[in-house]
Amino acid sequence: MGQVNVTINGKTFRMACDDGQEEHLSNLGEQLSETIELLRGQFGEIGDQRLTVMAAITMADQYAETEKRLRHVEGEIAGLEEARAALVERQELAEAELAQSIDTLSDRLEAIAGRLNGTDPLEGSG
Repeated sequence: MGQVNVTINGKTFRMACDDGQEEHLSNLGEQLSETIELLRGQFGEIGDQRLTVMAAITMADQYAETEKRLRHVEGEIAGLEEARAALVERQELAEAELAQSIDTLSDRLEAIAGRLNGTDPLEGSG
């Protein structure tokens, strides 16, 4: 288990975290501290606890907005995947129809060639 010192609003806290997550936890602490400083600049000295709560709510709101956008993007991706599958299905159907048309045309051409050569196409070549 890793440990890291995180400084938030000028106060240092020793925190435990999973091994390898020390830098991530430090970055989160820095982000919270920066948010507190921004709020302090907007509202002045209204108390550390109040600023910390406001910063936490601000960050929670940002997280909720990000989650909302992520769900929207995931919905768009799902819609695009469905549209892609429909296009692939239509393409496969068009290819099958084209192949059938080519086979039909080939049979007709063979029949015409047989008539021109004076042979019955139903008898086969030989």
